[in-house]
Amino acid sequence: MKDEQTEPAETVVAQRGLWFDEMQVGTVYRHAPGRTITEADNTWFTAVTMNTQALHLDAAFAATEPFGQRLVNSMFTLATLVGLSVSQLTQGTIVGNLGFSEVAFPKPLFHGDTLYAETRILDKRPSRSRPGQGIVTFEHIGRNQHGVVVAKAVRQTMVFHSEHDKKNPEVQV
Repeated sequence: MKDEQTEPAETVVAQRGLWFDEMQVGTVYRHAPGRTITEADNTWFTAVTMNTQALHLDAAFAATEPFGQRLVNSMFTLATLVGLSVSQLTQGTIVGNLGFSEVAFPKPLFHGDTLYAETRILDKRPSRSRPGQGIVTFEHIGRNQHGVVVAKAVRQTMVFHSEHDKKNPEVQV
């Protein structure tokens, strides 16, 4: 008779962000990969959001302005900065964004620049009105490929506690 060997249990790892109880104030996350911004990205975003600012669309006009070239739309920069953090921090664990308390663009981003992001957890507290959820304050910092800070934002979010996963085991992100 052969010895029967049992197969090891299949290990499944689902990509997700962090639960409220896994987040620690003061922790800094460096997100990868970065995102190289193309002319097409900037033109599409500017057009689809109805932002007709010539600094984003008109190369001849922008050449006569202080930076001498078109600027990446700052709202695209902000959206991409936050987006770069999603897979590591909030994918499938966020209830929703509550707001931004600070947004700044200290230097411009240009076509061909690569945006890199990092996030620091500034604060967290359990929600007083929504059991099993908590409010987390993130500080997002965006740098270009030279390490120059091009964007900063402080964002408040509502995040589920890990007990939410136990209540919804069939939901996979």
